[in-house]
Amino acid sequence: MRLTPQNAPILTALLERAGDDRSVVGLAKTHWGTQRPYVGKDAAPVCEPKRPDLTANPDYPSGHSAFGEHVAMILAEVTPSRAEALYARGREYAESRWICGSHTVSATEAGLQSGAVIYAAEHASEAFRRDLDMARAEVAAVIAAAAPKAP
Repeated sequence: MRLTPQNAPILTALLERAGDDRSVVGLAKTHWGTQRPYVGKDAAPVCEPKRPDLTANPDYPSGHSAFGEHVAMILAEVTPSRAEALYARGREYAESRWICGSHTVSATEAGLQSGAVIYAAEHASEAFRRDLDMARAEVAAVIAAAAPKAP
């Protein structure tokens, strides 16, 4: 099965909102202002281009790690039968940030924690919980439609 904005519009909207974690991560980055590990006189190797926008964006906490954890938690709640694999993938995505050299280990761990905190805070919203319920039903319908039919 393939989830698309056409067959899973509510889930798509939830995941698009998950990418807007600047209010938590951005405030922490501004507060700490730590350089990324590939910047400065003791620069470490990095596996992605040293773009000026990334170089200017502080290391701690990792926004990509927060996003990966946040999305994994949403998807795991929407599709609990795949939760273990989804949590593992979210963590792998986060860990790729320090393995690549884009962030420190502590920035990655703080990003994971940030994603979990953001997700937990969202549960205080009745609208978020309603959207999760609708996304769960939406994904179940896509899974059912993709299942092989008995002869």
